[in-house]
Amino acid sequence: MSIEVADIKKLREMTGAGMMDAKKALVEASGDMEAAVTALRKKGAARVAKRGDREAKEGVIESYVHGGKIGVLVEVNCETDFVARTDDFKAFARDMALHIAAANPQYLDTDNVPEAEIAKEKEVFAADVEGKPAEIADKIIDGKLAKFYESVCLVKQPFIKDPDQTIEQMMTDLSSKLGERIVIRQFKRIELGGEL
Repeated sequence: MSIEVADIKKLREMTGAGMMDAKKALVEASGDMEAAVTALRKKGAARVAKRGDREAKEGVIESYVHGGKIGVLVEVNCETDFVARTDDFKAFARDMALHIAAANPQYLDTDNVPEAEIAKEKEVFAADVEGKPAEIADKIIDGKLAKFYESVCLVKQPFIKDPDQTIEQMMTDLSSKLGERIVIRQFKRIELGGEL
């Protein structure tokens, strides 16, 4: 099958993949652009997993103030200052500050949610499924817990500008594109009249 140069270029623009990787993905997907994008995302996720032990100490602290009433500081890290200066990395940091202002996450990820809060939520969910068979009740509770995490954990939230993608997926995609581990280290959201 012949792959058009225009298709390779389009796939590269969509994913940030190298020319040979883009061509190989299109050949393997028989020219199907969507399948090629999926294949490259999977390949990128595997690369990110391999880099998981490398330390991300460079990056930026981005700020955002909305109407003088909501303020956000977010620290986004990468492995090198070269990547920290790229437009894609800076745009991601700005998007994260904007997202935090709008979505008001309480925690960075599921590891940061206090056990006492998780237990309290499970207790409420258990009351909702009272009388159902145990295995069905457990699945319902797990599903409700996943929804709870989605509402309070930054990395589990759907991105406000593209709800089909979570913040976690965005970090993985950006890591694949830039070739480095990308991490949101911490954030602080302050609302006028709220508690610090």
